[in-house]
Amino acid sequence: MKKILLILILLSAGNFFAQPKFTELSGKAGAFSRLGFGARGIGIANAMSAVTEGNLAAYYNPAVSVFQENNSFQTGYSFLSLDRSLNFLNFTRRFDFYSAADSTNINRKPRSTAGLSIGIINSGVGKIDERDNQGIKRGDIATSENMAFLGLANRFSEKLSLGIGIKFYYYKLYEEISSTGVGLDVGALYKVNDQWNIALMISDINSKYKWDSSPIYEQAGTNTEDKIPVLKKLGVSYKNSEAGILASMEIENSNAGSNFLRFGIEFNLYENFYLRGGIDQLNLSNSDHPLKPAAGFSYAKYFGTVKIGIDYAFMMEQYSPADRHIVGVNFQF
Repeated sequence: MKKILLILILLSAGNFFAQPKFTELSGKAGAFSRLGFGARGIGIANAMSAVTEGNLAAYYNPAVSVFQENNSFQTGYSFLSLDRSLNFLNFTRRFDFYSAADSTNINRKPRSTAGLSIGIINSGVGKIDERDNQGIKRGDIATSENMAFLGLANRFSEKLSLGIGIKFYYYKLYEEISSTGVGLDVGALYKVNDQWNIALMISDINSKYKWDSSPIYEQAGTNTEDKIPVLKKLGVSYKNSEAGILASMEIENSNAGSNFLRFGIEFNLYENFYLRGGIDQLNLSNSDHPLKPAAGFSYAKYFGTVKIGIDYAFMMEQYSPADRHIVGVNFQF
């Protein structure tokens, strides 16, 4: 029995840490934009499309910004290997509109609610050797890939909210070679009750890069187009306030042929301290693909009327000599 148990453990460990096969999304344009947003989102394995609590960003679903409590500002920095960088910045705010007839009612409910979310993801690779035709090093070069998004949402009833997001891509590849692109996100969220949410989202509609290499190769240059895959997501979340548990799950399909399942859970251990973890990109189309776990925590404290929080997340990265570590700071005011 001990030998059988040992063999099962070794087989499981081999599958867990094995180098994975490339997925359908591998090598597709805009890969940096699919890594997640911030320490909280990555720590819960990016299963955030149906989450309406805590610090929110239109990156996961433009419809959720109407549920943001107070004003939220968050920033994050990633520790990555191979001279790579990944940084985050986001501001989300909810706007409540009241009827003039209820102006003296302290228990009034808003007539309608709107949400705004603005964010930036910056990614790049530095210290790349630049060499001439003889292999002699000329210096170091770097690339920079960026995405800015603007999300607008409206809550049409107590249960239904809809949102739309515009994405702006800018890729600085080399010297005079750069490209821009514009894409669209649409999202919906339905609150079944105080515990259950259901979300639908389609992201990166018409997102693409167009390249022109003639500034370097002149007449030998070519024009090419790299389309960023369109992602379709169905998400669900469950919150139990008494137990301090928030659980979420989503299924993602892309027009590149990929099918992923991701799920995460967040525990409120005590006031303003949270532990979280989950599995991101569980590949439903490729059983040989290993698990991609994530974990993290958050702690926040009030300073007057401002709530300041610290976030941390860890995620395994199979194609790198080191895993991802993301730290962030958030403010609610």
